[in-house]
Amino acid sequence: MPTPVTLISGDGIGPSISSATVRLLEAAGADIAWDAQCAGMAGVARYGDPIPDETLDSIKRTRVALKGPLETPVGEGFRSINVALRKTFELYANVRPAHTIRPGGRYENVDIVLIRENTEGLYIGIEHYIKIGSDPRAAAESVALITRAGSERIIRYAFDYAQRHGRKKVTLVHKANILKNSQGLFLDVGRMVAREYSNIEFEEVIVDAMAMNLVLKPERYDVIVTTNLFGDILSDLISGLVGGLGLAPGANIGLGGAIFEAVHGTAPDIAGKGIANPGALMLAACMMLEYLVDEPRAQRIRTAIEETIREGTVVTRDLGGTATTDQFTDAIIARL
Repeated sequence: MPTPVTLISGDGIGPSISSATVRLLEAAGADIAWDAQCAGMAGVARYGDPIPDETLDSIKRTRVALKGPLETPVGEGFRSINVALRKTFELYANVRPAHTIRPGGRYENVDIVLIRENTEGLYIGIEHYIKIGSDPRAAAESVALITRAGSERIIRYAFDYAQRHGRKKVTLVHKANILKNSQGLFLDVGRMVAREYSNIEFEEVIVDAMAMNLVLKPERYDVIVTTNLFGDILSDLISGLVGGLGLAPGANIGLGGAIFEAVHGTAPDIAGKGIANPGALMLAACMMLEYLVDEPRAQRIRTAIEETIREGTVVTRDLGGTATTDQFTDAIIARL
């Protein structure tokens, strides 16, 4: 039976790159039954809601979704759609791989997987204004909530990921030298969990030193695990090491299923022009196939994508070429 998967095409360039990705998966023979739904501005236009109930019901049913970039409506009452989806389905692990594909760049041997805690920290949204005198917004307070249970499950996920994928080292990134309670708890739990995985090297690095080290010697790192805010920042940094967000896939995995996505935004300046690079969503789809235990197909597609990019003959302009989205997709399909 085909595997049911929710497809959220997204906004801006989302429909274009989603269509290209679906076409590639079909060409590779992936047996998927797509349930097309909408969110973001497309959800507002159709249902008056950026996260329609129909979309949530679909993900609850399929437990797997492939998502293009979404635009959060500007105005009161709308929080980040991505954050809301992660909370709704308890998608506590954000997995962001980055490895060198294009030759001749600044870095040649980058192969990092960043695993970010997705549901706690500053992004949990516990914040309020403080009135001082006659000014109701004289100060603002945000609470970074770190729990032992949340820390253990994301750190254990990182070690389990390293074991499953034959990786040798896990680096825990923190700021426990200053935030001694919240970050200290995360670090203490990391040290405790690390003792159970004697076959995997463990190291701990303060976040500011980590930012410098990633720029100087990124090849030193393998699997990185960290809290929500630090993971958000460092994941974009490692994407920059390998050419930017155009080739940056992401997965959000947890108790309620998994959502796979292109990390980049909606790129409204090129929406509808047919020139967007679909590579990030295609690579996210490869991660989805691996999640669905279809690793050989995922690897075949990933190899076709990377060989097409390395050859450089038919690639989109952000990769140094002149190809359209469809031409780039056709070139990848030809390599299958």
